[in-house]
Amino acid sequence: MVLEFAGLELNYIYAALTILAGIIIAFFVRAFVKWLESKAEETDTKWDDILIAALGLPVQITIVVVSIYFAVIWFDILPENAKFLLNPAYVTSFYILISAWIVSSLLHDIIATYGRILAGKSETDLDDRLIDLLELVVKYVIWFAAIMAVLKVFNIDITPFLAGAGIAGIAVALAAQDFISNFFGGAIIKVDKPFKVGDRVKIDDYYGDVISVGTRSTRIKTLDYQVVTLPNNKITTNVIVNYSEPDEKLRLTIPVSVAYGTDPKRVKAILLEIAREAIRNTEYLLEDPKPTVFFTEFAESSLNFILRVWMKKYNVPDEVKDVLNTRIAERFAEEGIEIPFPQMDVHLKK
Repeated sequence: MVLEFAGLELNYIYAALTILAGIIIAFFVRAFVKWLESKAEETDTKWDDILIAALGLPVQITIVVVSIYFAVIWFDILPENAKFLLNPAYVTSFYILISAWIVSSLLHDIIATYGRILAGKSETDLDDRLIDLLELVVKYVIWFAAIMAVLKVFNIDITPFLAGAGIAGIAVALAAQDFISNFFGGAIIKVDKPFKVGDRVKIDDYYGDVISVGTRSTRIKTLDYQVVTLPNNKITTNVIVNYSEPDEKLRLTIPVSVAYGTDPKRVKAILLEIAREAIRNTEYLLEDPKPTVFFTEFAESSLNFILRVWMKKYNVPDEVKDVLNTRIAERFAEEGIEIPFPQMDVHLKK
């Protein structure tokens, strides 16, 4: 005869008490976890915070589920048509999924915490996007593996799923070929660091300042204040000239031509005087390295020289050219030095 109390079978009462005990234990565990979290906040490391956050809720749910499982087993309260739930495969599957939850949360928090710290040291948002992608990939890989393990526990052939996943992966890779190429191009730019935001660069035929390095593309603001968007995979296969490295100074070359018959030594002396005067009177030029002048060519209509000066910053070449060319024109006029133009002398023989 089944014992009864107040019209209820005692085994149901015992089962309910067992489940209640599990809930109470889970409640105390929750309170203990809260206490641990407060203590973890006082430490210098983040590892304890991550571990507590990953274990807290899964452990509480496990306690409640285990109490329900033992209540059902000990007091035999399941109807016959529901006893299939006691199959060890279901128990194993539960532990697999709980483990996947813990591992997924743990790795997600590790990547999020320490990845963000590293990403915060960079000047671009590329690292943040890489971290986001890594978090997503890790999560899906762990849960996919867990689901495959559960199917295996139930003796379900997972070969079609793996084959389907492989085909889907290939299809996605082909469809996202450009994105993947640009993404890894951005990663290469980040690792190799040929430039950073704010640098003045020349890439292909584009010359300007880098304003952003993204997952898919890099943006450059040209000197005409136009924003050019370059795919990262194109940048990594191109020659990159960085005018900001190794420092901001830049050598500027000014070509100068004078008429035949002019004394080269006199021209060189005048050009050096002009350069030294510009160094004293402008804020753009460096005294060291010193300016230099070279007599480079006997051209068809002129003697050609080059004046080389060093600018403090790479971004003022037009201003420096204006100052030097204006002064050269004025000084040559004062000295009676002719600046030639292309011409042809024709001699007629009688």
